[in-house]
Amino acid sequence: MSVVIRQPGVVLTDHHFQVPLDHAAPDGEQIEVYAREVVAAGKERADLPWLVYLQGGPGGRAGRPLGRDSWLDRALDDYRVLLLDQRGTGRSTPATRQSLPLRGGAAEQAEYLTHFRADSIVRDAELIRRRLLGEDGKWTVLGQSFGGFCTLTYLSLAPEGVREALVTGGLPGLRSSADHVYRVAYPRVARKNAAHYARYPQDVETVRQIAEHLVGTPAQLPGGGVLTVQAFQSLGLMLGSGTGSDALHYLLEDAWIRGASGPELSDTFLGAVQAKLSFADGPLYAVLHESIYGQRSVDAGPTDWAAQRVRAEFPDFDAELALKGSGPVSLTGEMIYPWMFETDPALRPLRETAELLAARTDWPDLYAPQVLAANEVPVAAAVYHDDMYVDTADSLATADAVGGLRTWVTNEWEHDGLRVSGGQVLDRLIRMVRGQL
Repeated sequence: MSVVIRQPGVVLTDHHFQVPLDHAAPDGEQIEVYAREVVAAGKERADLPWLVYLQGGPGGRAGRPLGRDSWLDRALDDYRVLLLDQRGTGRSTPATRQSLPLRGGAAEQAEYLTHFRADSIVRDAELIRRRLLGEDGKWTVLGQSFGGFCTLTYLSLAPEGVREALVTGGLPGLRSSADHVYRVAYPRVARKNAAHYARYPQDVETVRQIAEHLVGTPAQLPGGGVLTVQAFQSLGLMLGSGTGSDALHYLLEDAWIRGASGPELSDTFLGAVQAKLSFADGPLYAVLHESIYGQRSVDAGPTDWAAQRVRAEFPDFDAELALKGSGPVSLTGEMIYPWMFETDPALRPLRETAELLAARTDWPDLYAPQVLAANEVPVAAAVYHDDMYVDTADSLATADAVGGLRTWVTNEWEHDGLRVSGGQVLDRLIRMVRGQL
């Protein structure tokens, strides 16, 4: 029996679905996928169109609603919303350091995780659509960030299930290799660094002091992690959100405290850093991150820790080199590095599994350019001009390559515009896809 919960303004219903681990073997092993239905209070029995939400990531569960919060407030005016915990996340047969050993050793774990990319997520969604709406039913797909990548896979594999598609900050390069993704990402991150230090020039010295301290003495984090200088640099991930620069500044304000032996990194700072750097609540983000760019027809080689390899082409991100001069230490962005599987306790047991995935060379294609070129599903996409996470040029090239796709290019919002805009981003996309703009 489904669990039904009422919150102010909404009614929530739990759904659990059994789906094949491998959709090529539908009668084989099954896993569970969880989704939460959200409908406006008073509309529980109304004949509303469905909207399925595909979360960013990879490896991120759907948000947990608190009434009509964030973009849901706008969506619930028109839709019955399904918040999907993508396979391996949240309540959908979680894949973590605790559960993956049940599969066996690293080789078995890596093979299992090959079924957790966008193609499998889309096929899960299609099974769920047919069970909820019937064979002929169609729904609206809303994809944020990686969820937008999944939306393009959806339009490649099963456009017949989609009435309209809405994408926010998630138009991927259809033919972009992992190396290309990071080669164009580091300059974007450098620009975000420059903007942050221009806004908070006092942070230049603070970051240099912390980096210099960590070069000589890595710090122990409260959860058992190790804060090396490279791990500290990865806090630059924060710079891609609308309030990330300000939040980073406030975090740095609390870095030092005078202890019995002189200045030391404060527990307040280390606790906050632990919360930012740990992958305990989403290990698949790290384990599968570069695999989302793996496609046989794009690059026959492995992804092979592309972010780490390409970083060598950008010496400005070398902290020790920066400390030899007087300039700022650059922070990194949305990059996953092999050393993270040593410094983070949530990832350490998965190091060998991640290595095997990084060495894999036979990733199936995720996009069908010819199908997308002939696409007839109305698509509206928000492209954030200053997006640190997804390359604007790649997004616009993809927009030109997909039939029926309209873009709204804006610098009013950062990558998290859907979440923080109070429904304004979603409202505009809905009006675009309906031809009202």
